[in-house]
Amino acid sequence: MSATGQRIAFEGEHPAHLHENVSSAPYVGWEGLARAPFRRAMAYCAATADFLTVALAVFGAEVLAETIQTGGRIHLAAREVLSIALGVALLAVSLFQSDGAYRGIGSMLRIRETERALRIPAQAFLVLLPLSFLAHLNLTRAATLWSILLVPLSLILEKQLFATATRALATRGYGSRRVAVYGAGRAGRRVISMLFNSPWLGLRPAIVIEGDPSQTAGRIFELGYRRRQSVPVRRGPATPLLLKSCGCEVLVIATPNLASSTLSGIRRAAKQAGMQLIYLADAAPPDSQQATWMDLDGLLAASSADWIPAWHYRALKRMTDVVVSSVLLALLSPLLLAITLLIRVDSRGRALFVQKRVGRRGRLFDIYKFRSMYIDVPRYDLSPASPDDQRITRIGRFLRRTSLDELPQLVNVLRGNMSLVGPRPEMPFIVDFYSPQERQRLHVVPGITGLWQLSADRSSPIHENIEYDLCYIRNRSFFLDMAILLHTVFCAMRGV
Repeated sequence: MSATGQRIAFEGEHPAHLHENVSSAPYVGWEGLARAPFRRAMAYCAATADFLTVALAVFGAEVLAETIQTGGRIHLAAREVLSIALGVALLAVSLFQSDGAYRGIGSMLRIRETERALRIPAQAFLVLLPLSFLAHLNLTRAATLWSILLVPLSLILEKQLFATATRALATRGYGSRRVAVYGAGRAGRRVISMLFNSPWLGLRPAIVIEGDPSQTAGRIFELGYRRRQSVPVRRGPATPLLLKSCGCEVLVIATPNLASSTLSGIRRAAKQAGMQLIYLADAAPPDSQQATWMDLDGLLAASSADWIPAWHYRALKRMTDVVVSSVLLALLSPLLLAITLLIRVDSRGRALFVQKRVGRRGRLFDIYKFRSMYIDVPRYDLSPASPDDQRITRIGRFLRRTSLDELPQLVNVLRGNMSLVGPRPEMPFIVDFYSPQERQRLHVVPGITGLWQLSADRSSPIHENIEYDLCYIRNRSFFLDMAILLHTVFCAMRGV
């Protein structure tokens, strides 16, 4: 059977929920968690920062265009230019507001902020251009082009600085509610790391309660490379006395498959302690199916319904894939040839590694990579978890560290098997054991880069970090794709 005819069982299966949360009084959005005065103050500050950034960028673009055109002699109609700059800034802030930018969603690795910084200015200028024509505003073509370039770049920088300031305030406890996490396992660690890195949520992890007496006490650090923040672990059952003593207002249950009696006891204790409950999907009680779910930075909420993007997004995404992959293949052809020669000199065997992967709707396709392991290594095996793996060649260590081994996948993108952005494709023997939740990854075309590759969890197997892929599937758009590509370039430049 041909590769295009082979399929992994997929169609007809119903997607499952990923991490979800529920409280005894369902609510929509995270606003019910963070402290209202802090949330409103930060929203006003964010809107003000966006307004000033856009206005200054537009004014600066006009000054720059005038300087270039006149050779350094500036003769601006300052009042008219200022009116245009303030008008664009007001329109941009209005679009940010209507898009929910000031309602304080989770950071999603701060990529959502970058996505908005790319998309909103484009929308603002699309609205402004016909209005400026009708109003006979003196908006030169050069100033417009410089504005389209400077406004997104200025917004990206401003939002990164604003996120740093917000994180600093949250670290000092401003506007945050203390959170206790029940469960010191992998899910609990993910929740702690997510809360540390999502200050907009207004939830600050303070303690971990571990009900398994065999587990040792200690501290749990945030995921990542620096591991600067941590919380202590307390052993013992979640009694009302223990919950009150931790001084927390929210309890996140992160231990899956709890006995119904244990779960009922935790719920009673939380109620007596006056704490609000949040459940992860695997820890949620049966009656949580009627709850209203919310999104906490792409980790704790999901929808069982597929979101089908608009046709123009699919067409624009495919056009971008074709153009970018074609240009990169042409520009990088000398580098591709040099890598091929280095691989052949370093170890025996072909330079190109071809392997079956599972794509959209379970279709198998041939993925191309530069060979980074010795030729006698089994073709289908778990990927190396460490750069010191003895299966990796000398040149292979460099290729894997710099991600240059992925460059031949530009051919896959050109052929349509893959996209520049999307979930990474897995090997068939791994997909065979996918849960219904994990099979949701197969709803979209796989990609070279994505949210998972930009996270600290990329050292773990792809299927163990399903939250990133499902978050992307729910929120994907052209500007989100551009933001992910932009962050990927920054990561590559830093060598991360």
